[in-house]
Amino acid sequence: MSKINTVAIIGGSGNVGAHVTKELVAAGFSVTVLTRQPSTVAFPPGAIVRRIDFDSPERLTKVFSGQDAVVSLIAPGGIGEQKKVIDAAIDAGVKRFLPSEFGVNTRTATGAISKALAAKIGVTEYLITKSKENPSFTWTGLSTGVFFDWVITKEIAGISIRNKSATIFDSGNELFQTTQLSTVAKAVSVILRHPGKTANTYLSVASFNVSQNGLVSLVGDLLGTSLALTHVKSHQVQEEGEKRLATGDPSCFIKLLQAYNFADGAGHALKLEESANHLLELPEEDIRAVLKDLLSRFQE
Repeated sequence: MSKINTVAIIGGSGNVGAHVTKELVAAGFSVTVLTRQPSTVAFPPGAIVRRIDFDSPERLTKVFSGQDAVVSLIAPGGIGEQKKVIDAAIDAGVKRFLPSEFGVNTRTATGAISKALAAKIGVTEYLITKSKENPSFTWTGLSTGVFFDWVITKEIAGISIRNKSATIFDSGNELFQTTQLSTVAKAVSVILRHPGKTANTYLSVASFNVSQNGLVSLVGDLLGTSLALTHVKSHQVQEEGEKRLATGDPSCFIKLLQAYNFADGAGHALKLEESANHLLELPEEDIRAVLKDLLSRFQE
């Protein structure tokens, strides 16, 4: 497969997008960031920023002309819009499309969380169909688990640095898949640098497999104080998530995500035989050093 040089990023101003944009520019790709609204985000020097109308297939096709790849980082509310973006990319001759995955592995998700992820699942199925119909068009999906940065900044794993406390699900011993945002960006860069070995496949990576209890111990050690613990039953969190899902409440996802990852016996740590870390040349990471850096930046 021919080399990828030019990359269009949709949603480059978000949390994930900022890291991906920075990494791709540093790796030497010609990067164009596409935004719906004017952005006040300071993009890296060298990145081209263009405002476009996502509701116009003709304009999308025009802006994709000359782009080798499109990386979609569209926010959850716009996931379904990716199908028309994919169509425009195909019409423009784009070689590779990365959908807005970067989280739970939607190829293996089951139960209520798969219903919450239905739009993402539908997009990947659409990509599979379109790549078969258009052999020059390829795709890569990437599962990363919980963003490790968000364990601290958004309290995804139940740990509150401000309150020196943690909410533990069941025993707190369940290992789960988690990846630094900077590592997510590195993975995207390698996928684009090696298009042949990453074509038409769904990959999973992780910085760490870690448990809530493991994190609580590390955080407490780094802060020099024990965290106050509250225990909850994961099935109760799951039930609350399902109730919210049934009413269309978008806050359902955090509840479902927590139960999916932290419940005893969940089994969603990244298995060695399923890991693409080696394929994507990702270095081993020191969880204590990474956590120490995150805590120092969070407390500034």
